[in-house]
Amino acid sequence: MEFGIYSFGDIDLDPTTSQGVGAEQQLANTIERIKLADRAGLDYFGLGEHHRPDYAISAPATVLAAAAAVTERIRIGSAVTVLSTEDPVRVFQQFSTIDLLSHGRAELVAGRGSFIESFPLFGANLADYDALYAEKLELLLALNESERITWQGQFRPPLDDALILPRPIGTPENPGKLDIWIATGGNPQSSARAGMLGLPVSYAIIGGYPERFAPLFDLYRRAATQSGHDVSTLTTAIAGPGFIGTGSKAAKDAFFPYWATSMSRISKERGFPTPTRESYDEMTGPRGAIFGGSPNEVADKIIATHGHLGNDRVGLQMDWSGVPQPLMMQSIELFATEVAPQVNKELGARKQPVPIG
Repeated sequence: MEFGIYSFGDIDLDPTTSQGVGAEQQLANTIERIKLADRAGLDYFGLGEHHRPDYAISAPATVLAAAAAVTERIRIGSAVTVLSTEDPVRVFQQFSTIDLLSHGRAELVAGRGSFIESFPLFGANLADYDALYAEKLELLLALNESERITWQGQFRPPLDDALILPRPIGTPENPGKLDIWIATGGNPQSSARAGMLGLPVSYAIIGGYPERFAPLFDLYRRAATQSGHDVSTLTTAIAGPGFIGTGSKAAKDAFFPYWATSMSRISKERGFPTPTRESYDEMTGPRGAIFGGSPNEVADKIIATHGHLGNDRVGLQMDWSGVPQPLMMQSIELFATEVAPQVNKELGARKQPVPIG
């Protein structure tokens, strides 16, 4: 199992103190968190893209370039790149540059995003939501295959034998190419697309029961198999809220006000029920989507979730509404030094094959 952290650089006021940090300090905090995750032995740190006043990170590639210069082994990438409102050529150049700066540690996770503020900001028509993503993903993958490309589509000027530089280092399994993932919040079409393309996939699970995603994992693996891909070589990930403390109750109590602040705002925007302490307690229970509590609890939940999904990576978003830096650093260290070893010991002993239902 691989273990990662992802962040949007939350800069909400701290709900427990009514104080907050600005974008400058939160970006500095983010770099310190990535450095700690690298030293502690975590596998991945992803940064999301948002264009809202409650998040500090609108240009993940810039922050990732800074992280590349101060880390040694951890893989770094997006979580996610909102490809629908980006220029695939520029995205490819940015992440190839990060790959070179990090000596082959970059990942590009392409998705449509959970918010839509980038559409008016960059002049994209929301009515073209699906078509934009499909075309831009097609172009991005073509750019990854060849340094010269001739291409024509609907949403950007054509390319005529264009030279696309720089080229990435890539991985030993895929040299000279970017490591490109598909991100989805549970759309069956996205699962099928990722499988047919033979791309790794990451599922955002921020509510409900993770086990309910099992049919989507199955759809992804069946689509990959039917398209001639070897599913044993494809990587799957889940990403969701999580926070780890030395004790169960103290950890859950500490995380609750931050999670509740973010979820209350999102619920109001989208017309969802307002979160309560009761719903939070259910979510942090054995079957819920929040990986929160003591190291033993979180490890047990990761192991149980893997039993349902067969995922290869778990990524936790810990800094909802600006969880203070000392709590964040403790949670990251516990994740790396206590949770990850427990999970790997148990899953290594089981040696389970990838499930295909």
